[in-house]
Order: sequence, then structure tokens, then C-alpha cells
Amino acid sequence: MRDVAVIGVGWPKWGELWKKDIRNIFVEAALMAIDDAGVDHIDSMYVASMSPGLWSKQEHIGAMMADYLGQNPIPAVRVESACASGGMAVRLGFIEVASGMSDIVLVGGVEKMWTGEDFTAILATAADQEYEAFHGLTFPALYALMARRHMHEFGTKREQLAMVSVKNHANGAKNPRAQYQREITIDAVLNSPPVADPLNLLDCSPVTDGAAALILAPVELAKKISKRPIVQIIGSGAATDSIALSDRDTYVELPAVKKAAEKAYKMAGVGPEDIDLAEVHDCFTIAEIIVTEDLGFFEKGKGGEAVEQGLTKIGGKIPINTSGGLKSKGHPVGATGVAQVIEITEQLWGVSGERQVEGAKIGLAQNMGGSGASSTVHILKRID
Repeated sequence: MRDVAVIGVGWPKWGELWKKDIRNIFVEAALMAIDDAGVDHIDSMYVASMSPGLWSKQEHIGAMMADYLGQNPIPAVRVESACASGGMAVRLGFIEVASGMSDIVLVGGVEKMWTGEDFTAILATAADQEYEAFHGLTFPALYALMARRHMHEFGTKREQLAMVSVKNHANGAKNPRAQYQREITIDAVLNSPPVADPLNLLDCSPVTDGAAALILAPVELAKKISKRPIVQIIGSGAATDSIALSDRDTYVELPAVKKAAEKAYKMAGVGPEDIDLAEVHDCFTIAEIIVTEDLGFFEKGKGGEAVEQGLTKIGGKIPINTSGGLKSKGHPVGATGVAQVIEITEQLWGVSGERQVEGAKIGLAQNMGGSGASSTVHILKRID
């Protein structure tokens, strides 16, 4: 296998993009990535998107995006794995470059969610329709079950969940591309409207329009054309689990996350102790706590305490979600996993401004679909 580097990124501002349709949102990010990489062509393209057919009434978006990007007749395909679509697309692009099939691959993700359609019902299609959604179990309810069980087994405090949101908004306030660039307080989280006990509105990621794109190439090519430090993807892992939460042995672990991380750590030849920062899938505040435990950063049941002790802040033991996370920067489902890799890449390039983690050399991006039925983990390293 060839070594693979990220050589260009594109990430326009996210939010409620009422004046842009799905193709314009994607093409803007893709053109930014191509320009940033300084390449004159791409060989292949992956487009991550969860539900364009439901939100935008548009399928076949791999071909459509290649067309409107002016890249026909290259191969282009849509990748879908619910909220893990972006991470899965990065993995496929990584595999294509590593295998030698292509030299320059564009990996992008996009979702146009503000279309007047029923957000909750569309997102719930990523759950088990017959055994969960039919009975009213939406994702806030499923993650609320996880939160209650975590609180019961380990004594995790309601305030610790709120601290995740407060931390991520503090980071997002420094991210000019974030949907919500403002800080919040613990009281604001605790007093926001209830959604599914114990989760309130400010424990939940928002509805977002947006796209992100990156360019992958072999490290040897990157050394010839890139003017920045080489950021190599040194580990890639993916795994799946039962789609229904009720089919699992526990509500306080995410086996797909653990298995994907195990694979990525093994490929990279590193462990949790070697990671300088991480972007994780905080679709709900409890998700960040459980994921940081399952990635091996903290002992099971200690993720809430870690947040309270400031270990996950910028400047802490292991900064988590320096971008603002899904909670603050937004969650345009198909684009989320791609933007996570971009945040890590920029941190390793040393260009993250007020959010910069000093001396960062190795970063991790974890993306997740549904209530943990699919997950990817990518590990990136700065090569000096």
C-alpha cells in the first residue's frame, strides 16, 4: 500500500443556507479543496450524503456533482452510511489512493437539510424502522436511554453532560465556519427546552446545511507539490453493530466505535496515549462522553469526570472537538465526517488560529452513524 496524504481542503461556512441548493453547496466546497491543493485535475470522486432523496428529492448525486463540478467523465459515486457517510467516504478515498488505483481523489460530503421536510423523521430512517421508529423512538430518545444508563451505572452527572456542550460552544465561537459561533453556560443548557429526559435542546446537535471536501494523494506526490507540512493518514478503521439499540448487550458502550478504533490504532502503530487531539461524533452530549471512553482516552465511566476536570479542553490532556463539534459547528450529516478530518489536518498543519493545539503531531477523527450502528476512525500524523 502507498502512504496517503491530505493535500487540500475546502470547508465553507455552515448554517441555514436558504439561497443555495445541494449542488451549489457541494461545488463551492469542492472548488475550494481543488484550489487549496493546487492540482489541475482529479482522478476520482466520492460524495457522502445520507438522504438527498428525502431532503432535496435528488438521487444520483455522484454523477450530478461531477457534472456540475466540470469533472466528467471521472468515476464519481455517492457514499451512504447514515451520519458516518463522510467518514466512510474518506476511508474509500484513502483505500483508492493507497491501492494505486488513483493518484488524486476528491472526497466530499454534503447535506441540504433546511428544505421544509420533517428533519426528525428523515434522520430516524437511520434507526430500525420496524422496532424503533414505528414505536416513536427517535435518536434523541435513543441517546437519552444511553445517558440514563450511563448515569445509573457510573454516577455521571447531568451537569457533566451540559459541560460537553459548553466546552464545544467555547471552541466553536472561535471557528468562523461554525453554525453557532457563540458561547453558552451550564445554566443555559440545563434550562433549555426538554427533548428526551435527561437531554435538553442544547444537548443536541442542530439541523445544518453544509459541505466539506478534501483532496487525497500519495505522500510522494504530496512532497512534490505541497507547500505545507505533510499530513498523512496513518490509520483507518471501520466497523458496524446492530442497528437497533435494544439488540445490544449494553447501552453504555459503542462496540462499533471500539472495533473501528482498534483497527485504526493497529494500522497506525499507535495507541490512545499517543493522540494529541480528537474530533468525535457528539451528536448528543452523552455521545461524546461514551465515545471518548471507547476510544481509550478515559476509563469506562470516567468520561463525564474528564470533562468536568477540563481534560478535554484546548490545553487539556486530550482536546476534544476543537472545531466546536457537531454541537456548535453544525451537523450537515453527510459532510460531518469529512469536516472532522479537515479540522485534524488543519490542526496538524498548525493553521487553526485561536483553536490551535500547540505541538499537535497526531490527531484522530471518529465519525458515527445512527445510535452507533456504524463508525469510522481515522488517525492522521504530521510528517516533518
